[in-house]
Amino acid sequence: MTAETAETRLPGGTAAARAGSAKRGDYTARHLSVLEGLEAVRKRPGMYIGSTDSRGLMHCLWEVIDNAVDEALGGYCDRVEVILRADGSAEVIDNGRGIPVDMHTKSGLSGVEVVFTKLHAGGKFGGGSYAATGGLHGVGASVVNGLSARLDVEVDKDGRTHAMSFRRGEPGTYDGDGPDAPFTPFTDHSELRVTGRVAKRVTGTRVRFFADRQIFLGEAGYDWDDIISRARQTSYLIPGLELVVRDERGDETVEETFRHDGGISEFVDYLSPGAAVTDVLRLTGSDTFRETVPVLDEDGQLVSKDTERTCTVDVALRWDTGYDNASRSFVNVVATPKGGTHVTGFEQGLLKTMRDQVKANARRLKAANDKIEKDDVLEGLTSVVTVRLDEPQFEGQTKEVLGTAAVRGIVAGVVERELKSILTSTKRAQKAQATALLEKVVAAAKARVAARLHKETVRRKNALETSSLPTKLVDCRSANLERSELFVVEGDSALGTGRSARDAEHQALLPIRGKILNVQKASVGDMLKNVECAAIIQVLGAGSGRSFDIEQSRYGRVILMTDADVDGAHIRTLLITLFFRYMRPFVEAGRLYAAMPPLHRVEIANPKKGQDKYVYTYTDADLDRTMRELARKGVRVKDTPQRYKGLGEMDPEQLAETTMDPRHRRLRRINAADGEAAERMFELLMGNDVAPRKEFIIAGAAELDRTRIDV
Repeated sequence: MTAETAETRLPGGTAAARAGSAKRGDYTARHLSVLEGLEAVRKRPGMYIGSTDSRGLMHCLWEVIDNAVDEALGGYCDRVEVILRADGSAEVIDNGRGIPVDMHTKSGLSGVEVVFTKLHAGGKFGGGSYAATGGLHGVGASVVNGLSARLDVEVDKDGRTHAMSFRRGEPGTYDGDGPDAPFTPFTDHSELRVTGRVAKRVTGTRVRFFADRQIFLGEAGYDWDDIISRARQTSYLIPGLELVVRDERGDETVEETFRHDGGISEFVDYLSPGAAVTDVLRLTGSDTFRETVPVLDEDGQLVSKDTERTCTVDVALRWDTGYDNASRSFVNVVATPKGGTHVTGFEQGLLKTMRDQVKANARRLKAANDKIEKDDVLEGLTSVVTVRLDEPQFEGQTKEVLGTAAVRGIVAGVVERELKSILTSTKRAQKAQATALLEKVVAAAKARVAARLHKETVRRKNALETSSLPTKLVDCRSANLERSELFVVEGDSALGTGRSARDAEHQALLPIRGKILNVQKASVGDMLKNVECAAIIQVLGAGSGRSFDIEQSRYGRVILMTDADVDGAHIRTLLITLFFRYMRPFVEAGRLYAAMPPLHRVEIANPKKGQDKYVYTYTDADLDRTMRELARKGVRVKDTPQRYKGLGEMDPEQLAETTMDPRHRRLRRINAADGEAAERMFELLMGNDVAPRKEFIIAGAAELDRTRIDV
């Protein structure tokens, strides 16, 4: 080893090492970058819109829509249009007051340019232009502009139409249509063009923007269903507002219009699918609170001021006979899907009132000593909670959580006062509903206690010897959730064949007798008393209802294996209803499957070497197609194809090959991509109300292929 080589291994031993050390320490002010204007938005778009996929693109559209809706919320607008153009742009039109077009004294720019180019600029910072709004941070319009390849805005105001265009946030003029048209930026000064004249009374704003594909992912797009849902929701929150949504992207233009004069009471009617326990109850009230906030003075400067705020509370709620909770919350018509202080206050007031009323009527209700919990009160409750206040404090630009602390106590007080008045009313109708509601809450508490006790009796393999698992359960040896499967099979005959066909290492079998209880119509107590339902819940070992814990499941997946006939389909539907109603997380996790046993077996007369002796088909159409294919190839078959009437007709080898062996079988995964739509469909097809189900069947009768009826 040379001396030079040794030196390179000593800390700081060489000139190169010392130079590198000096270089790493060279950190001065010239290394600092200052992002001006909308550069910060383009550099870090996720800070403002959450992401650059479809979710972020939709957030840009919501920002523009919210600005129009704020005009409606203030009483200045009664119509908003949202248009998805064929060229990929989106346009929002309102008939509000129009963005200010006069000069802003401090910046020397027009009001339109200030709104669309300056972050934290707008009429919602205590200037008196808005009382309660959804857009509060003053960055919505400017962020959308900064993330758009092109944005055009037109304002009808003072008898004239004013227009301005932007390219990635920079004002200028375009020579042509679309984002790729030649663009000339303003150099010395900006210009708000006057492009036409309108009647003096005509006012409004039109904003059209093309998302910048340098920012957004190529697959990012506007979700029509989300826009429809948002428009419908907004029309409930602002009675009298008409929202028109039009999609021009396809071969045919699609348009829908929403207007609901009944407000959030109609919203609750729409959201609540079950049979009503109470009418829609409306709880309203307001209160004031004080907070110190920065506001704009006459010179446009921000100064601190002790301000009195008014918080208006409007809550609509109804309990039904179901077990799920549907809740929506809003602040100044902006949805808060993650809740906040207003939701916390609502639940606090609700729980306190219910506990007081149950305690006051304990003897009549036969209430146990168990304390009423929040989930007992929320069971079967559909609610819409709205609050309106000046400058609410949200957590983040996406406005998903309300943070204004004083709102919690105000909402709790209004709910407690108004709900108590209803529950203690001496009017006959309200008194009957109050009794039904309190009985439901007490029943939910009893069911919760019963479910907890039931869950505690079931555990995984280490408790197998001491638990009273069903005697007909044919368990597997493996405790590996990645591989273990529970087959719920129809009847003892299928159990016998399945026992021989299964892989005993990781496949378990549980037989059920006939058609189980329709749990959509039954109470929790009736469900737990039903032998078949209780056996499935007990064997799975994860509890049921609100106490269901998917982490405690004894099997990685459940496969419903019923006959390939109408009765088998009915049994499968009843089983899916049980899982969706009481073990929904298992369905949502994609761990519930339906086996697909074959319907026919075709036997080849003289199979060649390497050719299967039997061919299985799964539908009549599949059989016809297979028979034609065999005939075309000159393959002869023996007799008439066998039609299976049940799983018990197969021998173990056939059942394993077609239905149970993971290498050959077919499975259908049961999922719930749209929980609300699934809930409505289960209630329609399996619920207590017969009339809507009859109408559904009659409406679909014309589409029935009579040749497919299994007779």
